[in-house]
Amino acid sequence: MNLKEDIQSVTDLKTHPASILSHVNRTHRPTVITQNGKATAVVQDIQSYEATRRTLMILKLAAQGETDIRAGRFKKQKDVFRYFDKKFHA
Repeated sequence: MNLKEDIQSVTDLKTHPASILSHVNRTHRPTVITQNGKATAVVQDIQSYEATRRTLMILKLAAQGETDIRAGRFKKQKDVFRYFDKKFHA
């Protein structure tokens, strides 16, 4: 993050929205929008947003898997393969 370029006031967003969006899309860095000197929102290009969402989904699945393992809700790999072999070769 470049503090001089990636933090803009809500007034700047109101008066120069196309410029801010162009900057975000060109740099692929989020821009923090401030109001009364406090950070209130973030503007992010769609590709970065989608990549972040995919990453968060993968991390959520990993965390759920760890929870299942700790709770004993799992099967051994060889048992799963054996099950599918029986299903597909029956």
